[in-house]
This record gives sequence, structure tokens and C-alpha cells, in this order.
Amino acid sequence: MTLLDEFKKFIARGNVLDLAVGVMIGGAFGRIVTSLTENVIMPLIGWAFGDIDFSNYFIRLGEVPEGYSGSLSDFAALKTAGVAMIGYGEFLTQIINFLIIAAVLFMLLRSVNRLIERLEVEKKRVAETEAAPQVTTDPQLDVLKDILKELRAQQSLRS
Repeated sequence: MTLLDEFKKFIARGNVLDLAVGVMIGGAFGRIVTSLTENVIMPLIGWAFGDIDFSNYFIRLGEVPEGYSGSLSDFAALKTAGVAMIGYGEFLTQIINFLIIAAVLFMLLRSVNRLIERLEVEKKRVAETEAAPQVTTDPQLDVLKDILKELRAQQSLRS
């Protein structure tokens, strides 16, 4: 078997394809969460705490080049101008993205685990019911139980 044949066999295995699909879905989910953070959550945080824009949180390390006419508080413009900076605001945004993704995955896995647990309990109950020996009763015993029930009913009417 050649190296190319082995590689084709490896790629054709289901778990590799499942992994590839998972990575693509994860990337798409990451973009959704980034959009949620940048377009919904961060503006709400900014509104609640007074127009906070994390993207402009930075520490300027270098000098502003001569001829720069933009704002000294505009991270994107300073970065474009080539100023050395530490942009910790973007880092804070990425931490919030991570926490949102972690919370969503936690809730999803928690729900799945609870569902699996319920299914296992139900499966165990069904297995125990099926495994229980079927007790057959003697028809004469059933007649005696009916007579006893009638006698008790008549006795309660007399009292």
C-alpha cells in the first residue's frame, strides 16, 4: 500500500470528516458570537456604564509620527499610522467572547448530559421491568381474594 493510498484511507474515515465539519461549524459559531459581542453586548455595556468602547482601550508605547492629524484616542488610526501600542481593549473583548462561548457550550452540554441521564434511567427501568419474573396466580386464589373482599364489604355495611 502506497503512502497516497494510506492517506486517502485516513481522510475517508468518518471521524476525520466529522472533525472537519466540527471545525467549520465552530468557526461559524465563533463569528456569530463575535458579532453578538461587538454589536449587542459591548454596546449595552457601553450604554450602561457611559459609552465604554473597549476597542479604544490601549497603552501607547511609541511616539506619534510627525504629520499625524488624527485623534490620539483612536486606536485604529494610531495603529494604521504605525504607533507602537498595547491594545488591551481588544483583549478584553476576546475574553468576553470566550466567556460567552464557554457559557453557551456549558448550557448545551449540561442539557445533553441531563437528557442522556434520563434516557439511561428509563432504559434501566425498562430492563428491570422486562427482567422481573412474571408471577402467575392460581385462579382458586383469585376467587378466595374476591370472597374475602365481599366479606369485608358486608362487614363494613353492618357496622
